[in-house]
Amino acid sequence: MRRGGFTLVELLVAISILAMVAVLGWRGLDGIVRARIALTEQMETTRGMQLAFAQLQSDCEHIAGADILDKRPFLLADANRLTLVRTVFADNEPSRLQVVSYRIINGTLTRRESIGTRDLNQLDVLWKAAVSDADTTAPVALQPGVTGMQLMTWQNNDWRLGPPPASEQVSVVVPPTGLQVALQARGLAQPMSKSFLLGGL
Repeated sequence: MRRGGFTLVELLVAISILAMVAVLGWRGLDGIVRARIALTEQMETTRGMQLAFAQLQSDCEHIAGADILDKRPFLLADANRLTLVRTVFADNEPSRLQVVSYRIINGTLTRRESIGTRDLNQLDVLWKAAVSDADTTAPVALQPGVTGMQLMTWQNNDWRLGPPPASEQVSVVVPPTGLQVALQARGLAQPMSKSFLLGGL
């Protein structure tokens, strides 16, 4: 009695089919893994941006106005740079003034803060050091992969690119009451932006 079995051709066909299924399955799995990695990176970037915006909001809520600074500038911005003066509060201590700088350095959004002071002359020195990037205080890295920052201020019921000149900040012109910050991150098609009230008003 003759036993039935597979011929060599049938085995080769079956192996070829299994090989194609394996390749297709591997490609699908590889696509899923790549998509998961990209999604994880985007989530990390979004989370980092949210933390950076939270720090910006805190600084904007405590910004020191021209009335406190005796006609000194309190807000300055240009390409990828933001400098402001904020009021620092501590328990059982008098309030102090502090210069805070945001910069994009080598693709990383950084924040640097000066020492707190109650001396306006010392504040002038700290402001000049921050504006000229002569401050030697080590910056804190907030978010890597940031390729650009754009700032707009809300003044006289209109958004303006960048803050008003220092001459307008201290004149009878209404000072800005809002700040909009847009951060462009690597890998994101659109910049992430958020608006803040200045002084928490």
